[in-house]
Amino acid sequence: MSDTTESLRRKIDSAGDLQSVVRTMKALAGSSIVQYESSVRALADYYRILELGLGMCFREGEPQTSMADGKGRSDAMAVGAVVFGSDQGLVGQFNEVVADYAIEALAALPGSLHVWAVGERVHARMREAGVPLAGLFAVPNSVKTIAPLVGQILVENETRLGHGESGELHLFYNHPTAGAIYAPIKQRLLPLDKTWYRSLAELPWPMGTLPEVLGGGTETLRALIREYLFVSLFRACAESLASENASRLTAMQRADKNIDELLDDLNGAFRRQRQSGIDEELFDVISGFEALVGSR
Repeated sequence: MSDTTESLRRKIDSAGDLQSVVRTMKALAGSSIVQYESSVRALADYYRILELGLGMCFREGEPQTSMADGKGRSDAMAVGAVVFGSDQGLVGQFNEVVADYAIEALAALPGSLHVWAVGERVHARMREAGVPLAGLFAVPNSVKTIAPLVGQILVENETRLGHGESGELHLFYNHPTAGAIYAPIKQRLLPLDKTWYRSLAELPWPMGTLPEVLGGGTETLRALIREYLFVSLFRACAESLASENASRLTAMQRADKNIDELLDDLNGAFRRQRQSGIDEELFDVISGFEALVGSR
């Protein structure tokens, strides 16, 4: 049954309302990308300073903390992982991409798994795949709320290590890219490996005079390592949020285009329907006039 002009008008109004929502979400996603990308750029300078500080500590000798060399892994080793996703939908394949990547990578790691998901969507995806989940964190809604999340993750990880377990900590998140918007990557934070130690120890100091490590080398090193873990988690979360909003922006752009096409079709059908109604009314008037003239 063909649509009436009234039903077409309701569909046009509904599509217009939906387009307003889509364009609002598109604007919010665009503004959110800017703040998260700015945060990542700011972190790059601080991360560089941390590397220089750690390099100076490492120059005084190999730290007493355990350094992994990538050999002799134990099946009893505890493997912690944090997977960053989203709480909200309308992000395309954002959660599926990072979840599937993490599931495949974790399946190749020996040891007991402790996986934390950041975001309800990625949490549901990994739960369906049978991944042993240790907890769920809410996705931050601004740059200011990233730091509390990082603190919660570090507390959870330290609690696990405090029970006598020692092992690894991996991060899985979507990293912004130029061509494909984002791509899933993995970063191992713990244990600190010897390759990382040597690369930092060989970093050239930008000034002519080398600084002196104050307050005891061990205490300073521990403080710098805590900052290194904090900044690494913060950057991973910020890059994930930037990728999420980039994916949402792309999805909203497609939706906006589809709604434009739908409105064109609906408006065309509405005009044709209205013209058909006008033609029928004119035909009735002409027929009535001719009948009246004929009777006279």
